[in-house]
Amino acid sequence: MKVRIDKYLWAIRIFKTRGLAAEALDKGRVKLNGVSVKASRSVVVGDEYEIRTEARKWVIKVTALLENRVAYPEAIKHYEDLTPPEELERIQFQAASFYTGKRLSKTGRPTKKDRRDLDEFTGE
Repeated sequence: MKVRIDKYLWAIRIFKTRGLAAEALDKGRVKLNGVSVKASRSVVVGDEYEIRTEARKWVIKVTALLENRVAYPEAIKHYEDLTPPEELERIQFQAASFYTGKRLSKTGRPTKKDRRDLDEFTGE
């Protein structure tokens, strides 16, 4: 069985759509042995790819071929994640320091009850 690299990356759920996978390949974000590959390249078991996505950098080793998109628990059986530990730490730190824009509960402006208590305390 021959599987194109763009279809494989979509099937193992590295990219959300096949179009995004093809775009990443065109922009040189997927490399085999340090050389950018084209979307039409066939995947071979044992290949190690370096992939840069929006969220993170992956290093994967192909353990089995997959042509159709399957559920995540099934998809992860078809590759081995060899991403360096320092990259994974960077991702976790980034996620931990991510600011959502919401303030923490019980901080910031006083509630209506707090305002009444303050007014009563100050005698207003």
